[in-house]
Amino acid sequence: MRTARKGSVEMPAFVRQLVKETEKRVSSFFKGGRGGAAEGEQPGKGEKEEVIPSPYLDRPVLDKLMEEGCARWGLTYALGSMQGWRANMEDFHNCVPQLGGELADWSFFAVFDGHAGSMVAQYCSQHLLGHILATGGMGPEDDPEKVKGAIIEGFLQTDKHLHSVARREGWERGGTTVVATLISPYYIYFTNCGDSRAMLCRSGQVCFSTEDHKPYSPLEKERIESAGGSVSFQRINGSLAVSRALGDFSYKGAENRTPSQQMVSPEPEVCVVERSPADEFLVLACDGVWDTISNEELCAFIHNRLRVCTDLRDVCSQVIDLCLYKGSLDNISIILLCFPGAPQLSAEALHQEAELEDLLESKVAGVWVQMLSWIFSPRIHRGTVINVNINSVVFMCAI
Repeated sequence: MRTARKGSVEMPAFVRQLVKETEKRVSSFFKGGRGGAAEGEQPGKGEKEEVIPSPYLDRPVLDKLMEEGCARWGLTYALGSMQGWRANMEDFHNCVPQLGGELADWSFFAVFDGHAGSMVAQYCSQHLLGHILATGGMGPEDDPEKVKGAIIEGFLQTDKHLHSVARREGWERGGTTVVATLISPYYIYFTNCGDSRAMLCRSGQVCFSTEDHKPYSPLEKERIESAGGSVSFQRINGSLAVSRALGDFSYKGAENRTPSQQMVSPEPEVCVVERSPADEFLVLACDGVWDTISNEELCAFIHNRLRVCTDLRDVCSQVIDLCLYKGSLDNISIILLCFPGAPQLSAEALHQEAELEDLLESKVAGVWVQMLSWIFSPRIHRGTVINVNINSVVFMCAI
């Protein structure tokens, strides 16, 4: 998001534009004009009207990127991603079902949700896993404390290397949230840095989910204020809506403070959950999903879909469509990981699905009949109208 400084508070560019337009219209009203600049008034010498492009499109981009795959130990996965109403696509991802070597039974997946450009998210998607592996903290012994330390150090090293690249390339205002999972033979390591989210469903219920890092959360707010920032409009300095991210170096300049003590911290929160035969599926998704649907709702929806659909890409596509219809204006990305204990096709569920589709089709046809009857009945004999309605409904269905 583009911003402008006003005193010690960073004002979002769209707010500044709104203020300017309001001032112009109020001035025009009192001077007798009809909007814009007052009648006969010219912009001051050297003054340039800044036109800020809208972050949203007139129509959503509905094309979807879909992927699927599996791991040799029984994991299956699918990815779905769509630009949606956003002017640019800023989401990236990692899907590595097998790390290789002595970590051949380990898997890594991540969603990167960029802001103020896509370059930081793209860079991190290409380098984060390498920095984690380079720490040497992951091995066959699967020590949770060592693995957690490796993940945190990998994030900090990624941010450090990114900083030098960002200064050279001019990415200092860009950033990205990250939500990731590292799955070993014994544990699931959940890693979150920002407001994307991971969720584990076990025995049909939400077993675990990560916590979003928002500026107004008490601990996050305390760190922000200690670093010289403020929280207004639920944003850092009135602008940035997340309190942890890779990049965003304009918020990481406080002197005599470690990277984890800056207004925006690159340190992720890592949680460890022991694996269970009751594990069904795991979801990684950006806030374009979670802004419109709760953990429990998404768990129930996916659980239901897995009982009537074998293609995980179709399930991801249906989640994306659901979020779009529920009003999501953001990029939408989701990774669905299914364990061996995931719900399987159910004859009963398939029968119920077919009955529901038949009921919906009959209801839609009935609505069409009523609408067309209302339209044509004043002009045509009622007996004829019924035939016209039925034919029209059939015609509409054929289209």
